[in-house]
Amino acid sequence: MKAAFIKAISYYLPETVLSNEEIKREFPEWSIDKISSKTGIYERRIAGPRETVGDMAVSASLKLFEEHAIDPATIDFLMLCTQSPDYFLPTTACIVQDRLGLSKEIGAFDFNLGCSGYVYGLSMARALIVSGTARNVLLVTSETYSKIINPKDKANRTIFGDAATASLISETGFAEIGNFTFGTDGSGWEQLIIRNGAGRNRYEKGTDVYAEDVFQKNDDNLFMNGNAIFKFTATIVPELVEKTLAANNLGPDQIGTYIFHQANQYMLSYIRKKMDIPEEKFFLFMAKTGNTVSSTIPIALYEFMQTRNKQTSTVLLAGFGVGLSWGGTVLKVVR
Repeated sequence: MKAAFIKAISYYLPETVLSNEEIKREFPEWSIDKISSKTGIYERRIAGPRETVGDMAVSASLKLFEEHAIDPATIDFLMLCTQSPDYFLPTTACIVQDRLGLSKEIGAFDFNLGCSGYVYGLSMARALIVSGTARNVLLVTSETYSKIINPKDKANRTIFGDAATASLISETGFAEIGNFTFGTDGSGWEQLIIRNGAGRNRYEKGTDVYAEDVFQKNDDNLFMNGNAIFKFTATIVPELVEKTLAANNLGPDQIGTYIFHQANQYMLSYIRKKMDIPEEKFFLFMAKTGNTVSSTIPIALYEFMQTRNKQTSTVLLAGFGVGLSWGGTVLKVVR
């Protein structure tokens, strides 16, 4: 059977840095030590006032072309994962195709997924390669959650950062993409949501809701039920890993490294201990980026490849979150 590989990854971070010290200045009741120890995040990048998902997607893609000497003319499919597109329509991927000067004889589309988005994107790119529909797929993730978080929402501002990544999926590369496992539980749709602005509540206007003088939500902005998301993650991720291993005919001892969606350190540490994954096999990279949604896994994978033990040949990826949605795969690192 024909194989598909990740050939190259690059990522882009906006210039503006939001540190824990700055958050504490806005919310003096919060301890810097508490923020960093629970989340594992010390700073996050914030997109500029006029900087969009499309802008960041272009920056990440140009960086990919430059860093890895990739000829843009070889790209024959483009897919962009985002939940904060430049416009309701047209598709941001079409705009990015034009701005990058890519061929007009390629496919291009957006897909709306969050923390599981990179894994889903890999599966679609792999299918395009294996079927012979494409030879070089540009998979982009780009998100500007900072623009949809209420300024008073200290919890979400602490966790989320903005970023974009670009990956080239091709017929050759450094990591062969294995089989996939997916899951969806739409009954949890309300747990991570922006209620207003689209078709269901297009003309509604949100107001700030407080409980004991603490900001809770505004339906115009991102809302996350942290407790519900934690319980969902603690339940589903062990099952996801087990099924992903089975789909690839592997046992836990055959996985060299686990790279999960970089949600926050507390949650990931809990899951790691629950699953008895050795700490040295569990890769974390969020201290200076925060939770960048669909970009966390490719950023962590890029950084892992810079420092990996050359004997590590299998990497399990697991994405999970908004939707509720989850997906996993195994990469076989070949160089």
